Amino acid sequence: MTVCEYRAGLEGIPATQSSISFVDGQRGILEYRGIPIEELAQRSHFLETAYLLIWGELPTQDELESFEHEIRYHRRLKYRIRDMMKCFPESGHPMDALQACAAALGLFYSRRALDDPAYIRAAVVRLLAKIPTMVAAFQLMRKGNDPVQPRDDLGYAANFLYMLNEREPDPFQSQIFDVSLMLHAEHTINASTFSAMVTASTLTDPYAVVASAVGTLAGPLHGGASEEVIEMLQAIGSVENVEPFLEDRLARKAKIMGFGHRVYKVKDPRATILQQLAEKLFEKYGRDDYYDIAVALEKAVEEKLGHKGIYPNVDFYSGLVYRKLGIPTDLFTPVFAISRTAGWLAHWKEQLGENRIFRPTQIYTGLHEAPYIPIAER
Repeated sequence: MTVCEYRAGLEGIPATQSSISFVDGQRGILEYRGIPIEELAQRSHFLETAYLLIWGELPTQDELESFEHEIRYHRRLKYRIRDMMKCFPESGHPMDALQACAAALGLFYSRRALDDPAYIRAAVVRLLAKIPTMVAAFQLMRKGNDPVQPRDDLGYAANFLYMLNEREPDPFQSQIFDVSLMLHAEHTINASTFSAMVTASTLTDPYAVVASAVGTLAGPLHGGASEEVIEMLQAIGSVENVEPFLEDRLARKAKIMGFGHRVYKVKDPRATILQQLAEKLFEKYGRDDYYDIAVALEKAVEEKLGHKGIYPNVDFYSGLVYRKLGIPTDLFTPVFAISRTAGWLAHWKEQLGENRIFRPTQIYTGLHEAPYIPIAER
């Protein structure tokens, strides 16, 4: 057996072969099934992109209409799921609520037929359709209100904003949010996707796969970073405080949220598009003071750390977009999960096609032949 070099966090070690997405971190390239993210952001929409990721090709008009129809009519939650959510503490984090609800779906759709294309399609539809409803429902329930029912006449992005804010968004807001969902839909083998793949390799149901991924995404070093970016900008307070803040962080060797990426050594292409979306929102609905702080911080970090390949990542500008759309800060990561469910399901389906359970090895660093010491002598 060949012993591979140990690298903390499996950095740079391939975990699978995949045709779903491609990243070139040196040139700032991201492709979904070979199509540049910039082209998809300009010409596609989220459900079409989700179809592309999961089934490997762009749908025909009939295929897309059928897919959208199925999603639209599977948005509603079982009343027992809603009853369960009413028992959650209002102070609980929405990601914990989402993880519990995603796992609970497995109780209602327990038949497992992983070799049946119809089962796989039904699971994809249910998860893509119901995850947004769960996020919006918990937000209203924790405020003491009944959840807003989905509207069949609204598209995917518009319906979520409607359920969340209890009013129909204008088309421009819906379009901006839809593009944001596309940008977060997939990104090769990140922590949550790897978690999904490991869980999928055991041949458990897709609801457990997504619940596993949601739990991983919740961490502040992964999906939770967008929340901390807003908290950081709030703590800085003004453009004048950017330089002192950065100097303090560098002196303490503290992490600057929203900067740096394991793969990208240039500005994340998704951050570039999100910044453009933020500017469009500010132009139409008024400026956000945090944006000026963010731009000043990006410039300062680039001057001091750009030579080390530290630039804004996807989390840096996403929160500013979400804030302007009326999305509360602690829902940023659940919104990320709504989007990334498409990528998780794509990898779940790909894993099933050529499955082998993940069973890595380790380098043992402990003792050998250690004596047992009786409790009275310890």
